[in-house]
Amino acid sequence: MGNTPLGITLTPDGARVYVANRGSNTVSVINTATNTVTDTIATGAGPTDVAISPDGTRAYVAVYDDGLVSVFDVASDTLVTDIPVGAGATMVAVTPDGTRVYATRQTSDTVSVIDTATNTVTGTITVGSGATGVAITPDGTRAYVASLSGSVSAIDTATNTVVATIIAGDVPILLTVSSDGARVYVTNAGSSSVSVIDTATNTVTDTIGVSGQPRFPALSPDGAHLYVGNAEPDTVSVIDTATRTVVENIGAGDGPTGIAVLPDGTRAYVSNANAGTVGVMMTTVIPDQGPTSGGTTVTLTGHHLANATAVRFGTARAVITANTATSVTVTAPAGSGAVPVTVTTPGGTGTLGSFYYTPVPVLTGISPDAGPVSGSDQEIVLTGRNLAGAIDVYFGTTRAVIQRVSDTQVTVRAAGAPAPGGVAVTVLTSGGSADGLTYTYVDQSTVTGISPSTGPTSGGTEVTITGTGLSHTEQVTFHGNPAPFSVISDTTVTATSPPSATEGTFDVTVTTPGGTPAGAFTYVAGPGI
Repeated sequence: MGNTPLGITLTPDGARVYVANRGSNTVSVINTATNTVTDTIATGAGPTDVAISPDGTRAYVAVYDDGLVSVFDVASDTLVTDIPVGAGATMVAVTPDGTRVYATRQTSDTVSVIDTATNTVTGTITVGSGATGVAITPDGTRAYVASLSGSVSAIDTATNTVVATIIAGDVPILLTVSSDGARVYVTNAGSSSVSVIDTATNTVTDTIGVSGQPRFPALSPDGAHLYVGNAEPDTVSVIDTATRTVVENIGAGDGPTGIAVLPDGTRAYVSNANAGTVGVMMTTVIPDQGPTSGGTTVTLTGHHLANATAVRFGTARAVITANTATSVTVTAPAGSGAVPVTVTTPGGTGTLGSFYYTPVPVLTGISPDAGPVSGSDQEIVLTGRNLAGAIDVYFGTTRAVIQRVSDTQVTVRAAGAPAPGGVAVTVLTSGGSADGLTYTYVDQSTVTGISPSTGPTSGGTEVTITGTGLSHTEQVTFHGNPAPFSVISDTTVTATSPPSATEGTFDVTVTTPGGTPAGAFTYVAGPGI
């Protein structure tokens, strides 16, 4: 694979995957039957996304640095033409009838409209600042554009005018439209969430929390699951679109960004931008993890599944709740370890994948254990056991954003809380939930007095620091030099001034979860001869 693979798409028949490699100025072509790279196409500088025409004959590549949309013949993988659209060409989408391409330009806050018959730009539409993601409804009447400034623009494709501006989450970046055109799913990189937009009213009807730095969203063919690559913890969140909850986080490569699901729903291809790879993720058993007690609702995807008579997890029989020719929904039985999942139909028995029974998680520590009530970007490390695949972390009722995960650690960032005080910490995994730890939200700290405020350069002065929010003081420094200190109360800290090489008035800084307020202390030289 090339360097920094980003946008990824499938041909309509699912036979090939096209991947834009921004770092190597190429597009890789993958044969999905063999999962091998069969061609590497040279492009201009900075390809970021690929869209395939509905008839599968043309590939349109957004070339960011050169400001182009390059058109390639899919049969021969050769360049047909380059269409200048201007610097910052970011994402592309083709209308269902194949007559137009909409290309976002992140640096100019516009969308270029391309006539595919003439390969010329026929219109420019102004949208929000930092236009990035673009998706078109199945009936071709609307194009939705995510802008980094915080909005999603709904464009009437008949008039190429913005008919609605929808406020999404923090830094909306990429999006996809449901197959019935009723909903748009938008990933918000700043708030680590997915906004759900009702296209009938052009309003946000729900917000689903995912993990750090979500990127491309992609729907399963039946629309039952939404897959979101999370570039920070290197996972793919699987969202049940009916309940609008994350049911599983699947480990991916370094920096999962683009994602595309095969038309039969059995596999997903994930571009790992930092690793320079494309991962193949099996989606035949979703979710493929659950507690040893059983009870997980699992969707099995495949072929010739009609009239299934039995589904087994290892040797244990599952309860079938729904069945079609391409999917079976079951309730997982109790079990342990990794077991094969088999389906029996009148045509025989086949194995669709594996299911992993996960033990209940345990929490043993948290560091730091306090932070500002307004929230913070400081990383908080939770330690314990059986934490791999963590789905959610809550501080009280406030959801924290997962940054990294291992079996023994979950690193998160805490959002703000309604009020100061201690709250329970809860980690949810496919194996259950863990709690027993407390995180304390504190008000912003202040320093209102230093007494005495003068002392010798030799140090040793016992100083009383008064203020508010000082009970969680982590460090006291005089002119940047650490000082021994003791916390007396939430309003009082005592410290001993360290020596100073020079005279003068310097900051006395108190480091707390609620900030780093400072007062002043004056060093004076002792008498000399």
